[in-house]
Amino acid sequence: MRMASPSAERLAEAIGAASVRDLERLTGGASRETWRFDAVGADGSVRPLILRRDPPGRPSAPGMMTCEAAAARACSAEGLPVPEVLVDAESPSPWETAGYVMQRVPGETLARRILRDEQYDAARGRLAEQCGAFLRGLHAIPVAAVPGLPARDPLQQMRETLPLVGTATPTMELAFRWLEANRPAAREAVIVHGDFRLGNLIVDADGLAAVLDWELLHVGDPVEDLGWLCTKAWRFGEALPVGGFATREELLAAYGGGVTLEELHWWEVLSSLKWSIGCMGQGAAHLGGFVRSVELAAVGRRVCEQEWDVLLLLCPDATERHRVPPAPQPAGGDDLHGRPTQAELAEAVEEFLRDEVMPGTSGRLSFMARVAANVVAMIGREATLGPAQAERRAGELRVAGVGSEAELAAAIAAGSFDDRLDELHELLASGVSAKLAVANPKYLANP
Repeated sequence: MRMASPSAERLAEAIGAASVRDLERLTGGASRETWRFDAVGADGSVRPLILRRDPPGRPSAPGMMTCEAAAARACSAEGLPVPEVLVDAESPSPWETAGYVMQRVPGETLARRILRDEQYDAARGRLAEQCGAFLRGLHAIPVAAVPGLPARDPLQQMRETLPLVGTATPTMELAFRWLEANRPAAREAVIVHGDFRLGNLIVDADGLAAVLDWELLHVGDPVEDLGWLCTKAWRFGEALPVGGFATREELLAAYGGGVTLEELHWWEVLSSLKWSIGCMGQGAAHLGGFVRSVELAAVGRRVCEQEWDVLLLLCPDATERHRVPPAPQPAGGDDLHGRPTQAELAEAVEEFLRDEVMPGTSGRLSFMARVAANVVAMIGREATLGPAQAERRAGELRVAGVGSEAELAAAIAAGSFDDRLDELHELLASGVSAKLAVANPKYLANP
């Protein structure tokens, strides 16, 4: 189902404005829609606002938008930096689906700008302390302040979710097995943001201005939020482990509560596994026709990035040996079809998108053109490298005594490699490295 714009007239009526102008969907937000607009009062005053809603045809769990709004209001009551929520509604609503309208807070959300631009130098120096303080304050709010929040065991939830979106990869099975064997003692359950990271934080020159995107809100272990902030996917290419801007020690000191590095490590492994399943789920949403989107399709191919992150945490020596995958001999030209080859055609389309479409567009269309260009480049790399990679991988699996990736995953789940972990780590690092060579070769060089 294609995205439909919310009605400006009904939106204005819902918030008590004379009219709504400049309604525009923002980029990002693969599972929720974010719309920017100005509310114009009867006296001509203008208030900048944001609408967050479920995509039409892809509703969230019943009541979750109400919970998000309640959590934001509870945080605001405690003086924590969140946008003011004006109105919320479940589906059907003035904007068709479940959602809420909130204040538009000035500042930056793009992680790469926050991490690299000179104007945020001072802010970066404060973020660890501010993020630790925010999470400490959030986790101190009584769970009863946000009634209706789901509370489930994270490992059990991932095991139940995975069959709905795909099949466990061998690396996922290794992660599940390690997490089950090394689980730390549970802490008292609290309100967990669930997606606390750069991209969901508004940052200005003074640091943390507001926390956004509460769609994964739930009741759980407080260290989950800390581990998610440390997940490599949310460092955006920077080396520092806490969001690319701080050390783990700095974050834990700001948060307090006696959280250990070992405890945090467990939640980092879980977080990378969780996001690998999340990427698979977004790809499945496209494949299943719930939301046809090149962005979701591209995210589906990012599973291997999160698998690599899992391996970096569990077997760093093996990943170091496979950072540069063997370069398969590129396939020759196709005698039947001639030239340009499949890879050369993909390269031509990629160049068109990057050189002609992107410079002539802006906003979401420019963003989607970039996504499409990356997808086409991936197609070209798979056409060039895929056949030799498949042949090499089949040989590695034969040596390991399995006939396919699915058989390898089943063998790991059954414990068949528990006494051959070094061999298994090498096998997994080799396979994931090959996938990254096609999906995103630059990721292999990330710190």
